[in-house]
Amino acid sequence: MEELSKLGTTVTELRFALDTFYFLISGALVMWMAAGFAMLEAGLVRSKNTTEILTKNICLYSIACITYLIVGYNIMYVDNGEGGWLPSISTLIGSQAADADHALESDFFFQVVFVATAMSIVSGAVAERMRLWAFLAFSLVMTAVIYPVEGYWTWGGGFLSEAGFVDFAGSGIVHMAGAAAALAGVLLLGARKGKYGANGQVNPIPGSNLPLATLGTFILWMGWFGFNGGSQLLVSDAENASAVAKVFVNTNSAAAFGAVSALIVCKMVWGKADLTMILNGTLAGLVAITADPLSPSLPMAGVIGLVAGGLVVFSIVGFDRIKIDDPVGAISVHGVAGFFGLMMVPLSNADASVTGQLFGAAVISAWVFLASLLVWGALKVTMGIRVTEEEEYNGMDASDCGIDAYPEFVTVKNAN
Repeated sequence: MEELSKLGTTVTELRFALDTFYFLISGALVMWMAAGFAMLEAGLVRSKNTTEILTKNICLYSIACITYLIVGYNIMYVDNGEGGWLPSISTLIGSQAADADHALESDFFFQVVFVATAMSIVSGAVAERMRLWAFLAFSLVMTAVIYPVEGYWTWGGGFLSEAGFVDFAGSGIVHMAGAAAALAGVLLLGARKGKYGANGQVNPIPGSNLPLATLGTFILWMGWFGFNGGSQLLVSDAENASAVAKVFVNTNSAAAFGAVSALIVCKMVWGKADLTMILNGTLAGLVAITADPLSPSLPMAGVIGLVAGGLVVFSIVGFDRIKIDDPVGAISVHGVAGFFGLMMVPLSNADASVTGQLFGAAVISAWVFLASLLVWGALKVTMGIRVTEEEEYNGMDASDCGIDAYPEFVTVKNAN
């Protein structure tokens, strides 16, 4: 009897260790997505803005880690009432529960890289014309308050979790929220100079480094296995291990179908294979399946990616036609595809309903958009959010950072 008791304790400890380790590795993969966003955005902006976009990405990640540790995680998870609207304020990340199946710090680490992902979405949409310090000031508020509040309403046990809203890994909670914050900033910021001409003409502004953008997409694709797979939370028994395997396969399938779908749409519409659209089609498939990568069958996951990959192409074109300038297509990839993914959940998950999904999507997008609009507006009238025309023309590397990403190009240009 005593031996059986010891064996039970040992198994429990091993499962605790395995689930903690899985949480940490999944979090590390999601953290690696910060590099993916940095490379993707650096490749899709002009060379004169590369250093600035890289600076934004490493600083926003660092700010997110600090603010979420000090206040954000507490707002989202610690000592909150079930079904509530208002979070409590306790102390940092709380204390370890006696019956926990993983270390509390591993949960915090996994959650903090998610808030950094939401903020990274904003970075690309406002690129090439927003002041660096205004962006970093917004990052502080977004990661400390705006995201954690809607996170409490959903994953933290608040009223949306009681209303039948289902979002497995964050198509709405992370991606659509990031897009809503980005849209609010873009509307107040305006388009880049020269992007739109008379009579509705759209002037393409090509990125500087498509190999870098492609590398960034592959990094994001890889990191998404931690993003979705880690959201299963457990891996130490046969049922959860099998679920994680299915999540991985569905995630990979949706991305692949999204890429091929964008390729086919581009060929049919323009007769060319537009790499930037293919990259965004890949990401749209990933965003869409994130709402529920476990419930759909393998063919259904492919269909979700297929539709999302084609949808994002038309969305990017549509936003351009109404003169909403998004240099990397972030609003379409994370907002439109995120909403689409949420609405696909009821097709394969009996716990979700169309009304519940619509309600959750409306609450999250309205809260994040209006709160962000208020913060962006305050920053606009105080410190200003847009660089001057001269600074925009010369590039933000020169005005904000003083370091060129490609100094040899500048030297050759000046010599000529």
